[in-house]
Amino acid sequence: MEKSFEHKPVLLHEVLTYLNPQPKDVMIDCTLGGGGHSKAILTRIIPGGRLIALDQDTQAIAAARENLKPLGEKNFAIFHSNFLHLKDVLQEAALDKVDGVLYDLGVSSYQLDEAARGFSYQQDAPLDMRMDRSISLTAADLVNKMSAAELSKIIFDYGEERWAKRIAEFIVREREQQPVTTTGQLVDVIKKAIPKGARKEGPHPAKRTFQALRIAVNKELEILAQSIENGIDVLKPQGRLAVITFHSLEDRIVKKTFQKMAEGCVCPKDLPACVCKHHPAVRIVTGKPILPGEEELLDNPRSRSAKLRVVEKIAGF
Repeated sequence: MEKSFEHKPVLLHEVLTYLNPQPKDVMIDCTLGGGGHSKAILTRIIPGGRLIALDQDTQAIAAARENLKPLGEKNFAIFHSNFLHLKDVLQEAALDKVDGVLYDLGVSSYQLDEAARGFSYQQDAPLDMRMDRSISLTAADLVNKMSAAELSKIIFDYGEERWAKRIAEFIVREREQQPVTTTGQLVDVIKKAIPKGARKEGPHPAKRTFQALRIAVNKELEILAQSIENGIDVLKPQGRLAVITFHSLEDRIVKKTFQKMAEGCVCPKDLPACVCKHHPAVRIVTGKPILPGEEELLDNPRSRSAKLRVVEKIAGF
């Protein structure tokens, strides 16, 4: 039986503190999920406010819509869309600028727990990993069609897996015998590829490879920086944008994008005066990322890798 879409919003208190949603505000939740963050935000912006929410997962959208209904359907609009297209979504919603933008990146607890989605290395299931099931490319397609070199690059770049080359070679060898179509098969291959001594410590041996394939299937990192820049562009002056990441690759992109958007003059230092006329678009609110507190870590162990970063739009940009 299919699980209900339950979701504990990570760093909820911190998100509400930094975004500070107020009545009549217009806010965007770029990663709706189960609607936990959206519901808390919507509660604070009504009456008079409006929430725009995006998600690639139609199951998430259906569940979140039911979750938000008691707060009044006229107060929110949900779009089946990738957050890269947030400007198009705003245009469709007849909106121009907003007071706050939120990204909660990564895979939801529901997606991990529902075996059929193929995100989890803990349960045997079809090797899928699509957040948006209307797209055709699955993790099984990558695993069975890519060359060893291509697989190795994905696993190393997106999973930061030191055994990437060996895992890719073992996958290619395995698929010559039979296609690798389930998560269980892939876990077995990974365990064979990683030497026993290297499997004694650290996370599950398949964690990094599964992360890499999920990122590749959903093109998560390719679009992140551009989407954040778009999100900053649609903010009103003094509006804030917040991003929750769950691994170092995401966090690095967010940090660098924030730094780029907060940069002032980019002229060579030996010029006597500025000629570039470049001005910062935002100020960085959180110098260091905000981490979950002990109480949240005890209540929701999956929050342990979460990091929150926030910027504020500078007036005039």
